Amino acid sequence: MRRPIYDMSVFKERRESLAARMKGGALVLASHPEYIRNNDVHYPYRQDSNFFYLTGFEEPESVFVFRPGQTPETILFVRPKDVMRETWDGFRYGPEATQTQFGVDKTYLISEFDKMIGELLRPCDRVYYRWNIDRDFDAKMLNILSEVRVLVGRSGRGHLPVHDAWELIGEQRLFKSLYDVGVMRKACEISSNAHIEAMRFTKPGVTERQVQGVLLGSFYMQNADREGYNSIVAAGANATTLHYVFNDQPCKDGDLLLIDAGAEYQMYTGDITRTFPINGKFTPAQRKVYDPLLALQKDLIARIKPGIPFRSLQEVTVDALTDIMIDLKLLEGSRQSLIDSQAFKRYYPHGVGHWLGMDVHDAGMSIVNGEPRLLEPGMAFTIEPGLYIPADDMNAPAELRGIGIRIEDNVIVTPSGCENLTASCPKEVHDLESIIGRRG
Repeated sequence: MRRPIYDMSVFKERRESLAARMKGGALVLASHPEYIRNNDVHYPYRQDSNFFYLTGFEEPESVFVFRPGQTPETILFVRPKDVMRETWDGFRYGPEATQTQFGVDKTYLISEFDKMIGELLRPCDRVYYRWNIDRDFDAKMLNILSEVRVLVGRSGRGHLPVHDAWELIGEQRLFKSLYDVGVMRKACEISSNAHIEAMRFTKPGVTERQVQGVLLGSFYMQNADREGYNSIVAAGANATTLHYVFNDQPCKDGDLLLIDAGAEYQMYTGDITRTFPINGKFTPAQRKVYDPLLALQKDLIARIKPGIPFRSLQEVTVDALTDIMIDLKLLEGSRQSLIDSQAFKRYYPHGVGHWLGMDVHDAGMSIVNGEPRLLEPGMAFTIEPGLYIPADDMNAPAELRGIGIRIEDNVIVTPSGCENLTASCPKEVHDLESIIGRRG
């Protein structure tokens, strides 16, 4: 018997916490669909984050129904045990072992879902569900809502109102428990170590793909589950493309290398970006951009504490980066006029950070009751200011063209400030220059 590697009490506690905010309602979560990569080969499977968050169950073709206050409260519909399919595709729990190992009240075969779900939803006054993830399951849900409407008969009730499950669960996921923080620390530790290995490997003549291979090898050697997202390994002017995906060019002497990569460990991910010289020595022009950007990034982290608006960090970033752009002669004019016209977006088109957790762009609202969200202990997010100067920008000083720099750390708000979960990953100039290319 294969047993879960997770403490099931964690998932029970999460459900109990969520139940307090959905009394009378029911939550319906479908597992993430499987997708074909090419011909008959599937993409590696990864469970839907919300589904896993509440169950710990990672098999596809499953549905979780949660009805706080009803009997049964927790129901999982799962694939059958099938010795022949297990010979080809690996172990399946099946209904009986799923109920025993995952601590839910009832389990049934997935084939029974259609005939049972109407009665399960009948006593509930609303449903939490997320549309537009799986169109086939959306169609099923529309039929289910009509079925429930018929089942309640001439009661005066209309269709069950459907609320967004992502908002419901996302607001809980936004606040990390001690367990969550522990797993995130490990994901960030693995990510930091892998970045250091990539720095040590980097030298003129290697390729972006080879550097990526070092990253991935380090992730897996440290028992990470997978990449948290597609790694960006961008040499030279490639770094001015924010989501550069090719990772196939040579790393040239005199250029910078930008690496944006994070490991996923037990479904939580790190998200680190470092930018450093391929030959191990920053040029004066590169430091003109790097030094003030690093100073800003460190200042932003120092500002983080409970009670400040999350949005204020972006406002500080835009002010500071606009000043830097003026100093570098990338822009001309007053800071305010350049901000009002959004001229700064030519060189800084993104936000300074995003929520982080099970997803690299994690769940949780940034606006609450029409107001910018205030930071609270337990919130985790990135801090990642950047400057990107296109190689063909004839308005920029020649020495700066093709320079793209981003510096990104992962932080979690504490009662008195924040903890930098990725502080072990070098970013100071002297630390970077002492490690680049010095493998072994």
